[in-house]
Amino acid sequence: MSVVVITGGSAGVGRATAEFFGAKGWDVGVLARGDDGLEAVVKEVTRLGPRALAVSTDVAKAREVDAAAERVERELGPIDVWVNNAMTTVFAPIEDIEADEFKRATEVTYLGCVYGTMAGLRRMRRRDRGVIVQVGSALAYRGIPLQSAYCGAKHAIRGFTDSLRTELRNEHSHVRLTTVHLPALNTPQFGWCRSKLPNHPQPVPPIYQPELAAQAIWWAAHHRRREIWLGATTTATIVGNLFVPGLLDRYLGRTGVKAQQTDEPIGPRPDDLFAPVDSDHGAHGVFDKEAKSKAFRPWVRVLTAVAHPWDVVDRRA
Repeated sequence: MSVVVITGGSAGVGRATAEFFGAKGWDVGVLARGDDGLEAVVKEVTRLGPRALAVSTDVAKAREVDAAAERVERELGPIDVWVNNAMTTVFAPIEDIEADEFKRATEVTYLGCVYGTMAGLRRMRRRDRGVIVQVGSALAYRGIPLQSAYCGAKHAIRGFTDSLRTELRNEHSHVRLTTVHLPALNTPQFGWCRSKLPNHPQPVPPIYQPELAAQAIWWAAHHRRREIWLGATTTATIVGNLFVPGLLDRYLGRTGVKAQQTDEPIGPRPDDLFAPVDSDHGAHGVFDKEAKSKAFRPWVRVLTAVAHPWDVVDRRA
């Protein structure tokens, strides 16, 4: 039986991914903080047939991540795929973000990825096999207003992953790294991330359902690709930033603030920056009516070729 570990696996993209791998017959280890969400994803995965293990983990703490990895291997078996998905953020202009808020968002989103990679790699290196999937974003290439903490962390993940990839090449390692860069998704984060905006935050349209991201992560774990760019908007954003970054600066400066807010005022609400909002939030956010569920596979097959035509596929077993 194959084993996958998913950080931030109790809700949103992580939840959809856990359920997708479970439906494919994989045993699933889920690392997250909220007990209700952890219990719900275990129940759903085991209903599908495989085993599931929930480990309450703050990914910003390296020792907790490593201990969780050790427990997964002890109870489920060797980890074949590790998915770094956990994130949090603060929706606000940078002048309104406190230093401890910026630090926490960076620790969860960036260092959580680093610690997860280290924990997975520490075990995969011994067996000289395994796949680490980084969940990225179009915002890993193009920063936008109101999300400086998140954009900075996603950019950092790119640099970290590229550096590690060269080290694995030097070692002739069979452990593989890949990244799935995602478009705007209908996930619960917009209802629980810390926000200092006057109106309810929203993903910049067009919006897609998280199940498409889950399918892309599955595909990435089973195909040798450096990166996958999911969706036309992701591709347009990355390519556009490569060729006309100044034009995007002006465009996003004019439209980006309004595009990330609904017309609905937002009042005080609990957020997950320092403590979990403990309930079962599921995979979807509140934008089901706007979100698209179109099949992703044609995009993945085209864009993996278009995105990195110079990237030689390593066909070692």
